[in-house]
Amino acid sequence: MGKADVDIVIVGAGILGINQLYRARRDGYSVQLLEQGDGVGGTWYWNRYPGCRFDSESYTYGYLFSEELWREWEWSEEFAAQPETERYINHVVDRFDLRGSIRFGSKVVAAEWDEASRTWTTRTADGHVVRSTYLIGATGVLSVPFYPDVPGRAEFAGEQYHTGRWPATPVDFAGKRVAVIGTGSSGVQVAPLIAEQAASLTLYQRTPSWCTPLNNHPISAEQQAELKASFEKIRDALAVSVAGFLHEPSGRKTFDDTREQRWEFYERVWNSPGFAKMSGNYEDMLLDPKANKEWCDFLEEKIRGLVKDQAVADLLVPDLGYGALRPPFVAGYYEMFNNPVVELVSTRHTPFVRVTEAGIETTDGLREFDIIVWATGFDFGTGAMLRMGIRGADGLTLNEYWADGPHTFLGVMCHHFPNFFFPGGPHGAAGNNPRYGGDQVDFVADLLDHAREHGHDRIEVPLEAEERWAATMTKALQYSTFIEHGQYYGTNVPGKPRRFLLNPAGRPALLRVMAKSGESGYAGFLA
Repeated sequence: MGKADVDIVIVGAGILGINQLYRARRDGYSVQLLEQGDGVGGTWYWNRYPGCRFDSESYTYGYLFSEELWREWEWSEEFAAQPETERYINHVVDRFDLRGSIRFGSKVVAAEWDEASRTWTTRTADGHVVRSTYLIGATGVLSVPFYPDVPGRAEFAGEQYHTGRWPATPVDFAGKRVAVIGTGSSGVQVAPLIAEQAASLTLYQRTPSWCTPLNNHPISAEQQAELKASFEKIRDALAVSVAGFLHEPSGRKTFDDTREQRWEFYERVWNSPGFAKMSGNYEDMLLDPKANKEWCDFLEEKIRGLVKDQAVADLLVPDLGYGALRPPFVAGYYEMFNNPVVELVSTRHTPFVRVTEAGIETTDGLREFDIIVWATGFDFGTGAMLRMGIRGADGLTLNEYWADGPHTFLGVMCHHFPNFFFPGGPHGAAGNNPRYGGDQVDFVADLLDHAREHGHDRIEVPLEAEERWAATMTKALQYSTFIEHGQYYGTNVPGKPRRFLLNPAGRPALLRVMAKSGESGYAGFLA
């Protein structure tokens, strides 16, 4: 491979980029990882807003490639906050001596495949150029902050922040008039903490979500000891979990029980941690609309019991099924609306007009602010990769090939782009990202090892395999509540083509196809 500077270029030092770097270094490849930021962590580097934390249990989110790492790192909470997670990823990078392979401040602006030499040439904004046999885009699906098209944003005279690009230094909200725009995962996390400090908080909501308690708690010394002794048990359980969690499915369907029994069961689920609301619920909750509505009826009762002003509660109750939007997990969110300094504005009823020098104008008037927080999410799924200037075989760009939405095989590679992989990209499984993304990391690493062992240096997925994967997802989507809303299609971004961006077939389907590909010797992939 002397024609290349390195065997592998990886883009992105997030949770999966570091995993891929570890595996590549372990397997003896020369690697350069390009990271646009000044530190590792990806999501956990950029999203420093107050309240940012896991909604997967900490020990199910962390790396499982080293039992020694598992035993030496002690998570302080069931759901760790951003600073602890950033420390953890830095610890991993230094413990396994990976930092020397990372080039920081390196935003990729172009990557081009050369068929004659079978190499990728990758260029960064600061003029760095590197040639590699393989290119791996570990940029994630939540990388590029999105701002809604509200005129006048640049005119605002006060402070403005996006939750996806939060400053490293704390923001002082004390005594300030604050607007938070958005009630997705970041908005519902940051708002209650701002409300504790601000003179006033106005929360702008377009679409309400079914929020449920995170139910976080410190990890006790007894639980730490149990976790340290349970590495193999937990690793093996996560390996066969549908979504990469440890929550036990109920084994029952909703209407197997009486209404009284259902409400008792729902109460237990409500008080359970994190994604147990999905993974530990009735097994038909996401599949049967009537079952889904029953759970939503219970949640509506909870909302109306927590929020004193029923006119506000009316605005907070979604008109979509549970799971149609990614469900946020909260602490004190609904109770926050009982605080007299908090106002909820529904932009469905009073849409934005513009941002002014003084504040935000909606159709019901102007509200003045000192700080605006944009908790408006990301260009989901494809945003980062389509900004990398990727050009594959025959000069075809990734933007051209994905003009009507992404086409992938297993959410990790696509036809026309040899030796290019993107673990954690669109069409991966939906669930605990490091688990299904880790499956993709291992698939890529195993594929590269197989190619090296058998003397191949060109890997391209056949179009037929890509089309079969698309058919698998399309079939699964017909039976899912995911089909209801555009969030999973990326249509929050104006002009973005409507195409499903996750994998409704789930992790088991992903693992089956991965195993079948490996057992066949990756037939049709290698040249």
